[in-house]
Amino acid sequence: MNEIRLNDRELKFARTLMFTVEEINRNTELLPGASLGYRLYNGCGSENLIRAAVEAVTREDSNGCDGQIQALLGHSSSGISEDINFILSPLSIPQVSHLSTCACLSDKRIYPTFFRTVPSDRFQILALVQLMKYFNWRWVGVIFSAGLYAEKGTAEFTKEAKKEGICIEYSLRYIKSSTTIIETTVKTLNNSSSKVVLLFMSFFYVKLFLSKMENYNVSGKQWVGSESWIMQEHLASVERKSILQGVMGFALPEATIPGLGDFLLSLKPSDEPQSDILKAFWEQYFGCSFSPSNASTLCTGTEDLRTVSSDYTDVTQFRPENNVYKAVYLVAYALHALLQCRNGSNPTTGKPCVNKKQVQPKLVLEHIEHVNFTTPNGAKVSFDENGDSVAQYDLVNWQMKDDGSVEIVPIGQYDTSFPEGKKFKLKDNNKIIWGGDNKKVPRAVCKEPCPPGTRKAINKLKPVCCFDCFECPEGTMSNQTNSPECLICPLEFWPNENKDQCLPKPTEYLSYKEIMGTLLTVFGCLGVFLSLLTSIIFLTHKETPIVKANNSELSFLLLFSLKLCFLCSLTFIGRPSEWSCMLRHTAFGITFVLCISCVLGKTIVVLMAFRATLPGSSVMKWFGPTQQRLSVLTFTLIQVLICVLWLTINPPFPKKNMKYYKEKIILECALGSAVGFWAVLSYIGLLALLCFVLAFLARKLPDSFNEAKLITFSMLIFCAVWITFIPAYVSSPGKFTVAVEIFAILASSFGLLFCIFVPKCYIIIFRPERNCKKHLMGKIPPRTL
Repeated sequence: MNEIRLNDRELKFARTLMFTVEEINRNTELLPGASLGYRLYNGCGSENLIRAAVEAVTREDSNGCDGQIQALLGHSSSGISEDINFILSPLSIPQVSHLSTCACLSDKRIYPTFFRTVPSDRFQILALVQLMKYFNWRWVGVIFSAGLYAEKGTAEFTKEAKKEGICIEYSLRYIKSSTTIIETTVKTLNNSSSKVVLLFMSFFYVKLFLSKMENYNVSGKQWVGSESWIMQEHLASVERKSILQGVMGFALPEATIPGLGDFLLSLKPSDEPQSDILKAFWEQYFGCSFSPSNASTLCTGTEDLRTVSSDYTDVTQFRPENNVYKAVYLVAYALHALLQCRNGSNPTTGKPCVNKKQVQPKLVLEHIEHVNFTTPNGAKVSFDENGDSVAQYDLVNWQMKDDGSVEIVPIGQYDTSFPEGKKFKLKDNNKIIWGGDNKKVPRAVCKEPCPPGTRKAINKLKPVCCFDCFECPEGTMSNQTNSPECLICPLEFWPNENKDQCLPKPTEYLSYKEIMGTLLTVFGCLGVFLSLLTSIIFLTHKETPIVKANNSELSFLLLFSLKLCFLCSLTFIGRPSEWSCMLRHTAFGITFVLCISCVLGKTIVVLMAFRATLPGSSVMKWFGPTQQRLSVLTFTLIQVLICVLWLTINPPFPKKNMKYYKEKIILECALGSAVGFWAVLSYIGLLALLCFVLAFLARKLPDSFNEAKLITFSMLIFCAVWITFIPAYVSSPGKFTVAVEIFAILASSFGLLFCIFVPKCYIIIFRPERNCKKHLMGKIPPRTL
């Protein structure tokens, strides 16, 4: 008997079937007038499978008992269930499995008569993927065993994980007889960067795998188990603590079956005296023998199973056993529905009624597809189009103790009957123990997520989880983690320093508050003050020869226009608006023409006065005070007309310039009509040039009468400033364009003020003895004055 490998769980499943059949047969409402029978076969080995199939076809077992098999319950293994169904499906004999979870068995084209009360592995796979997605485990390893269950399950997990962006770093196939495989597995675990490992194996393979792995130092991993072994507490030991501490996995939901525990523990060899298998189990449990010749301890058959600790004697909870319980009730309810008769037809299918002797497996199969019932312990049973029942799992966490024992704690659940997005949830206030000595949720990513401000780029040479992160180019941003691309900010926005949001671009204009604006304002006000001071000096000394000799009317008008020129410069400072843009350019053009017109008038007066000294000359009568006023008015009106046309056709307007600087907006006054602007400047330049030429012609007048020289010098400064202004204006960026224009206005205005009026003020204030007719006349006759 030592050569026979005994499986406690399979004995427990067989006894659960017996208990359920007896419970059903005691039920007077279910299958009234009929009772269930069963045959139990040893499912180990191909001979037993073939024998079971042959007996199902011939309807006669090896003991000569005749009895038609209406349904077959089992097997626990997906691979064996597949083989059984290939034999039974051509005969339309329904097969109901309590533990075959391979998703492949849901294909009704290949397995048309297969049903199961255990959820398909597809649902377990979806639950595992949701678990990893919940904890953001995107970089995992997989170790699976040989066989249909693990191989198909791993393939399905790989496919579903890929859909959710979870990558498999490695997928290792474990073969029990290979030492090289274990060494390769250990090396891979130690060298891998993934912190989470899915151990997808059948229970038998897990026992072998852990017995090998406990001899190696593998730590720092968060292990995730499959349903087939996650509830097997006896796998725990002190040597395996580094691996099994914190293990997570989905288990079949916990259930209670009243009376089953006592039934299991009341088992005695005398209940089945002909069963050699039961005797073998008994000898294994109690370390005795029923054969006196080869045993030191003789089995009495009265030993108490409550003193034994094994899978069979664990009656604290019934997880897979509940699926056996539901499978038996499934057949009973199908038969019950088949035997119903109303008005000569079956209420479920509408076909003619049948009696107990007419029951056929094909008819049972038809009714299994339509069952929908609740077992006495509250479990609901129904099937979808693939023969799968509603999937429910408990998420459990292994919490190891110092003595090597384990407490398997439920921490969550997965239920496919819940709406999408609510199928998976953790229980509140759970104290989860993590694997690998982690105090918090382990990180399992190949590459940390790309933060906002960068974009995610897939590297074709690496798995999709091992992407690259690139900083967003200038002018673009990303405000999401793992953004696939960087977005261009709207026209009036610019990314912040981290490039994770668009902020309004700062606006730039020449403000009174900044240093340059303040200085220009001060110089403008200083010019107004000096012009006003000069006017006061001239006004208080208007009867003196030097004031009279310099044509006092034109001098006061020139000083007034200079004040306007200095004030005009202030309109260029501040935030541009529609009115300020029109005012600054037109006011500048008109005031400067008024100013130059006055200077031109003074120049013409000087020339006329000099010509008037010639014998017989009457030129002064042609350019008297009236003509002087008219000339100034005419020259100014021409500029006014140009400005009116400019403002009418296409006036200056405020504009947001976003071309010169990408990261900020320049508020400026657009010219509107460039022809109008340059016409205004050209007219000023023409008058200034004319004035300069006339003053230059009068430069050789007697030294004591130096007005022409002063005007020549002032016009020279004026023209130099405005000739320099043109290239500086065109090339200056942003607010500096405005600053250059203000500087040109102030410089030319100060040039006129200083060159024409400062020498005279000097004489009036500091050299009053020279402010007399005698000194001013010099060689010039009185008529010149």
